Amino acid sequence: MKASDLFVQCLETEGIDYIFGVPGEENADLMLSLEKSDKIKFILCRHEQGAAFMAEIYGRLTGHTAGCLGTLGPGATNLITGVADSNMDRAPMLVITGQGSTERLHKESHQIMDVVHMFEPVTKWATTVRHENIIPEIVRKAIRLARTEKPGAVLIELPEDIAAKETSARPLSPQRFRRPVPDDKIVDIAFEILKNAKCPVILAGNGCIRKRASKQLREFCEKTGIGVISTFMAKGCVDMDADYCLYTIGLQSRDVVACAMDAADVVLALGYDMVEYHPHLWNAQGKKHIIHADFLPAEIDEDYHPETEIVGDLAHALWMLNQRVDSSGGLSFDLSRQATTRREMRAEIEMYKDDDTSGVIKPQKVLWDVRKAMGREDVLLSDVGAHKMWIARQYQCHEPNTCLIPNGFCSMGSALPGAIAANIVLPQRRVLAICGDGGFLMNVQEMETASRLNSNIVAMVWEDKEYGLITWKQQTQFGAHTDLSFNNPDWLKLADSFGWHGHLVKNSKDLASVLEQAFNEPGPSLIVVPIDYRENMKLTERLGDIVCPI
Repeated sequence: MKASDLFVQCLETEGIDYIFGVPGEENADLMLSLEKSDKIKFILCRHEQGAAFMAEIYGRLTGHTAGCLGTLGPGATNLITGVADSNMDRAPMLVITGQGSTERLHKESHQIMDVVHMFEPVTKWATTVRHENIIPEIVRKAIRLARTEKPGAVLIELPEDIAAKETSARPLSPQRFRRPVPDDKIVDIAFEILKNAKCPVILAGNGCIRKRASKQLREFCEKTGIGVISTFMAKGCVDMDADYCLYTIGLQSRDVVACAMDAADVVLALGYDMVEYHPHLWNAQGKKHIIHADFLPAEIDEDYHPETEIVGDLAHALWMLNQRVDSSGGLSFDLSRQATTRREMRAEIEMYKDDDTSGVIKPQKVLWDVRKAMGREDVLLSDVGAHKMWIARQYQCHEPNTCLIPNGFCSMGSALPGAIAANIVLPQRRVLAICGDGGFLMNVQEMETASRLNSNIVAMVWEDKEYGLITWKQQTQFGAHTDLSFNNPDWLKLADSFGWHGHLVKNSKDLASVLEQAFNEPGPSLIVVPIDYRENMKLTERLGDIVCPI
């Protein structure tokens, strides 16, 4: 058979269902082979970056690998931001790029560049197919690496002459394997530390959003009452309504939640990546006893130097701790500080729920209405901008993977294409993408993709006509900001031109009903909200005055 046919058969054997991409001349053989597949659906996108974001969200929601595809040269370079986002946000992804004939890779040639070396820093593994017979080994290794904790992106480059060759090789069957489990003695040590703690707290990172880990974490908290502070990407690891849910940390400044962290003598860090919230923000004096539990050993940092490390499958580690809680007869702690924190933070979330304004709408009010409109398992995707900080603070979750925030690489432009993928994965759930006007227009071309696929999604744009997060940061740091303003299109005409429903909300009292209308409309809908970002600096000033009770 042709090598490109073998490549597709290998992908089918690995259970690949979707490939998102923009093809070119150099992957024509592969595209024709994909055309013959009745197991893999190719989704034609309008930009390679959008394709990568779609594959990333597919991976985050399912735990399985989707593909994103581009041709050589500019096709590959267009992919790289979405690929880097997937890799740093721990989502499995297979990147497939075309390449010119191997006969011209050694010299200056049309669109030729070293794609593999360019992708190596932003993937778990990047390689090129040098011989048609090794395709099964390469695909098997790539998919296994992509899905192995911690998940990430892998790249396979397929040169056009290799794709066209004949081969007698056959796909390799995937083999299931068990992840290593932690050492009993280390878990015993960690449990003794927890048992002797006065006021412990759990810092949950994105490793906790896997279903098994979340289940065991909830059980552990029900048994012990220890409060859980989640990073942006760990939202929903415990139910927002649970007494031990202490909401979210990570604004890069003090917040009410920081008081619970300040009071803790022991921090149980579960599936925590410091890329989300650096430890110098919560352990600057290095006085906290840290227990690190994750699939991999801790990253070395002067403010994150755990005395105890539980390395292995995170769900199993929590199960082992649960067993020890049961055998000990239970644990008892001073939970007064976390109860106060939860009560104060709840008041913050409810502060503007009945706000009545016109012209511009407060972000707190928008997110209160959004939370009311979204069911327990509906999916909100945040883009990157000032709105991301508000979503992280104000919007809480019942279930894992129901609020997707890019917080590792933090790429603007991810939410709109990501929502398209979310609707493919979860067609029965409401899918809402919240974007700034800056981020939305970075991949606005994918509105056509959504329209063509009849995606049942709602995109909400918070309009402030500037790069609001940068303004906020500059103003906080320097007391002034550079000119970051811009103009926007006529949103309703834009929506109509792409075949979307369009809505402009100028009165806060209208938002709830418009949300319901948009979710009940067939196909994609756009809601534009003029946002009152005066609240940014008001929040900064108010949080700066926080004094935690001793």
